[in-house]
Amino acid sequence: MKRLEGYLKELFTIVSKKEMRILPGHLAYFLVLSIMPLTTLISFIASAVNLSVVDITEFLLKFLPTEVSNLILPLFTSPNMSFNLVVMITGFFIVSNGMHSIIMVSNTLYGNEPRDMISRRIKALFLTVILINIFLFVLIVLGFGNMIVKFILSLEIFSNVSKNIYDIFVFAKYPLAFVLIFYFIKLIYTLSPDKKIPSKSVNKGTIFTSITWILVTSIYSYYANNLANYDLFYGSLSNLVVLLIWVYIISYTFVLGIGINVNEYRLNENKN
Repeated sequence: MKRLEGYLKELFTIVSKKEMRILPGHLAYFLVLSIMPLTTLISFIASAVNLSVVDITEFLLKFLPTEVSNLILPLFTSPNMSFNLVVMITGFFIVSNGMHSIIMVSNTLYGNEPRDMISRRIKALFLTVILINIFLFVLIVLGFGNMIVKFILSLEIFSNVSKNIYDIFVFAKYPLAFVLIFYFIKLIYTLSPDKKIPSKSVNKGTIFTSITWILVTSIYSYYANNLANYDLFYGSLSNLVVLLIWVYIISYTFVLGIGINVNEYRLNENKN
């Protein structure tokens, strides 16, 4: 019992630091901001595979809550919207400020000197791409995956495909999601500090973050699929507010995972 109390006390000391309290909101802000460069990239990919703006519009209206789709659609339908490599790279560079903060806080918590600015920025951009891909995977597969698979199976081209595929998807998506989220979150946690840390020292924080992301997204998915038409608290903005709360919670648990990992690292260092 004393050992558990000591562990929790050390963990509370870490997560109570000023940097840790600020970091979740900071990261959530840049995750939402990533919509801009992502829409530029998606527009380029869509044009490369001959998808029209109408196709993208119908997809967003079909699967996203109304207020969310209304927020994103103007980015695709604007007459000035076209692929611009400079704009996209600049956008991702700005968004990488969130991951750069993660790197700096990780350096502080692990007690090591940061690398030069250029190296940190390159690493922040690389880790940002990984984090955004996980974010999209969680939102699309866990958040709206059931609706998307049902829609795809309803298309005439898939009329001969067994409806059991939907049941297989529902059954397999959580184990698959856990494996993918665990692997890439662990990669981010391991690479964030500017020094080599044992990969096993980030396992507890990674497991915590992976499980929490899946649970929180399942709750959000239930809301989006069943309750999104009911304006309970904020009128027509309720769906957007819930989405932003979801983004903040996954950002907060991501930061808590860092605290768990740092605490585990310190305990292992003290044993040695």
